[in-house]
Amino acid sequence: MNISSNFSNFYTSFHSNFSKPKEQEEQRVVGLDEQNKTHEDKNEKKSDPTKTKKPNGEELTKGEEMQISKLKARDAEVRAHEAAHLAVAGNLAAGGASYTYQQGPDGKMYAIGGEVPISLSQGSTPEETAANMRKVRAAALAPANPSGQDLKVASTAAMLEMKAQMEIAQEKKQEQEEDKKAKNSSNPYEINSQSEQENNLDFVA
Repeated sequence: MNISSNFSNFYTSFHSNFSKPKEQEEQRVVGLDEQNKTHEDKNEKKSDPTKTKKPNGEELTKGEEMQISKLKARDAEVRAHEAAHLAVAGNLAAGGASYTYQQGPDGKMYAIGGEVPISLSQGSTPEETAANMRKVRAAALAPANPSGQDLKVASTAAMLEMKAQMEIAQEKKQEQEEDKKAKNSSNPYEINSQSEQENNLDFVA
């Protein structure tokens, strides 16, 4: 349509440089207007089939096209974000990703938010719990731009891992004490010998 309008202006300007009878000039211009109108009607019928349209068939405005472009970028970002969580979480993911959608001007649904459920349950042993929490923390921080919720999950996993490590340390301490008691009880002569030495030392002092 812009091409026809420009051509019409050029044609009118071009003929204004000649001395033509007014009636003849008007006839030429009217004839051109009719041709332009026919040309515009054909252009409207032959709209670009590859261009995105609204559900009612109308063409999108530039503002709506920009909105769709942003929605597409957000959709790709959200899906990549949740995919990163799932890839690292593995069997600790309590299900697949779920998304929050927004309908665009083109009638399509675009993901604008998402989440992946992660299990924070303890393992059968403190060692298993610690390993699971390390994996959860890695999964929470896997995306390029972790969200506030991701950071919160990572912090919780780190605390549970620390608690499990303390339990592991406590168990090792108890095992060492039990081993020491078992070793001493299996050699009573060594205990008596140590007692005599202590008594002798006390006596000498």
